[in-house]
Amino acid sequence: MRGAIAVIIVLLIPFLGRSQNVGVGADLAYNFQTTSAGIGLRASIFPNHNLSITPEISYYPGFNPVNEYIVSVALEDKLFKYKKYMFYIIGQIGFDNWINFTQSPMPGAKEDNFVLEGGGGITTNKCLRPFLEYRYNVVFRETNLRLGLLYIIGCGGGAKTIRSADDCPKF
Repeated sequence: MRGAIAVIIVLLIPFLGRSQNVGVGADLAYNFQTTSAGIGLRASIFPNHNLSITPEISYYPGFNPVNEYIVSVALEDKLFKYKKYMFYIIGQIGFDNWINFTQSPMPGAKEDNFVLEGGGGITTNKCLRPFLEYRYNVVFRETNLRLGLLYIIGCGGGAKTIRSADDCPKF
């Protein structure tokens, strides 16, 4: 676990100095195949207006059929904007610690796993950004839906619309 976090931090260091925007947020997740609900925390680093680098941690508590936590990093690419909405694709790689893997009927179930997900989402171009994401895990063949909120640090009022680079905080 510590090794996965260290690798993510080291990979993000070159981007932190050049980023113009940083956001922090949280989400609620639902995995349809395992019928498990989880929570997540994320940061988003925007090196430009189309790309976001998003380290994330998700936790699916023990009351679910699958109890696990996932530490990952995702790349988001904004495909297009329509009025105040942005549509994006997302790719994620991460480390999964499946806490109750011994209870699984799946042959070859193990505690430590890699995760590879792809999907898409919709958000706004405001300082306070609700988002909805659909993702597919190609390793475990699972789909999940995430509903969350991201706040862009230093952006100003939560309802402010970002119209140009001049509206964004500079670091």
